[in-house]
Amino acid sequence: MNSAVIDNRLAVLDHSRQRAQTESSGRGHIRVQDVHIEFDHNGGKRAAVQNAQLEVKPGEFVCLLGPSGCGKSTLLNAIAGFVQPTRGSLSIDGQAVSEPGPDRGMVFQQHSLFPWKTVRDNVAFGPLMAGVGRNEAMSVARTFLSLVGLAAFENAYPSTLSGGMQQRVGIARALANYPSVLLMDEPFGALDAQTRIMMQENLLQIWREFRNTLVFVTHDIDEAVFLSDRIVVMSASPGRIIADIKVSLPRPREQSLLTSPEFIALKRQCMDLIRQETLCAFQQQNQVG
Repeated sequence: MNSAVIDNRLAVLDHSRQRAQTESSGRGHIRVQDVHIEFDHNGGKRAAVQNAQLEVKPGEFVCLLGPSGCGKSTLLNAIAGFVQPTRGSLSIDGQAVSEPGPDRGMVFQQHSLFPWKTVRDNVAFGPLMAGVGRNEAMSVARTFLSLVGLAAFENAYPSTLSGGMQQRVGIARALANYPSVLLMDEPFGALDAQTRIMMQENLLQIWREFRNTLVFVTHDIDEAVFLSDRIVVMSASPGRIIADIKVSLPRPREQSLLTSPEFIALKRQCMDLIRQETLCAFQQQNQVG
């Protein structure tokens, strides 16, 4: 690739960074007010989330943490607009959430890429659906693939990529519509330990540049403490918010933090809360049984 092409791509990437920072500045204010979510279950109703109250300010990185099946993903899907609350309300920047929208990008645990489309076409799909011209959409796709370190793989198909690379494509696709809110549902849960660490560091770098509001679901305590500004801990099902823990570790963060006294203290606080909830749930199940 000649120097003129490289310079042009760097200029486009810089423009995209500036656009994303401008469009997300002051936006992405999430309000969850007394949200209760029920699903049909065995002829009746089963509560998945109970009276959730949460505010996430623009540009914050918040992790939802809790035992398996506690409703973390259900609450995230409600913010995304995929699930409607039984009662209560959700809003983004004062606008009620009633359906998915381009102001929210979503990254799932499984990459959910279109297997018949190239990496570039997967990332360009969102802009094209939003009415962006093909040339501009392809330019946007290349820009975000460069950002996640996959510019050389734009013509590859998802099946030829590793799990970590597939998730990076998923992140690029979620960012391609310049959302003010990025929602991530255990996106690194299926990756090996080393790839997971690399992806965490890559995500923090992207977040530092774009400053989207980021809500991240995980059951991994180390991951929650390492990534977030706040950790919102949910109870065993039905999911209630039982703690909102501020993470004051310095940024930018490095893996050396994981052995610091401050990190260990936060980890222990989260572990104690989740252990208590898990034991309570286990005892309740035994009593029912």
